[in-house]
Amino acid sequence: MRDIALRLPSDLLSAFALLTRLPLPDHRGTGSASAWAWPLVGAVLGAMGAALASGVLWLGVTPGVTAALVLAAGAMLTGALHEDGLSDTADGLFGGWTRERRLEIMKDSRVGSYGVLALVLATLARWSALTAVLVHAQQGSGPWTALIAAGALSRAPMALTMALLPNARGEGLSHATGRPTAATALASLALASGIAVALTGWTAVPLVLATLAVTLWLAITALRRIGGQTGDILGANQQLAEIACLTVLSARG
Repeated sequence: MRDIALRLPSDLLSAFALLTRLPLPDHRGTGSASAWAWPLVGAVLGAMGAALASGVLWLGVTPGVTAALVLAAGAMLTGALHEDGLSDTADGLFGGWTRERRLEIMKDSRVGSYGVLALVLATLARWSALTAVLVHAQQGSGPWTALIAAGALSRAPMALTMALLPNARGEGLSHATGRPTAATALASLALASGIAVALTGWTAVPLVLATLAVTLWLAITALRRIGGQTGDILGANQQLAEIACLTVLSARG
């Protein structure tokens, strides 16, 4: 416990530096050891999105426009890191015929048809679900619980995927970060689930199940097509998990 307490500031700083573009002091990152804290990063980003949504809705802006502003702010805060991973994953997994060609496509900075389509459909799905969440929020306690829970839960699958699957390329951000232990990955999931339970009650059950379902599907697909995970796969995992969470939350009202 003492070691964990001593490492806590470094782990948090490392997690925020890896997953956001927030201005932070230089530090020596703790790599995959900080994966347990990734849901906390998602929770903070969700809270920032909720604060923006609350203010904009208070000004009388429609939920649809508010949802678009929240998505834009989220992309700016993360440098569109996960969206980039989603587009590269779609291009690579479905645009190549061999493992080597798929990995080559994923590394290419150019975006192909599958990548564009994935970004359009994912953004549309996130916007539609978030708009519904904000409509419900206007009649309840606001967007805080939904956005914080979705933010936290959508970051935990990245640690799980890294722990379950080997790195497929042997280079890149995922390889440099390292592979978290099973205990670290489970701690990440437990933390995210705890946040969801505290904020949404029994709704956390379908939220966690939906998150695990899309994570399992993507993990099996990535293993079959490229032999493991990459940073792009992890980014796609976050996006799909967020869509799953927001979809469940949009139906709650």
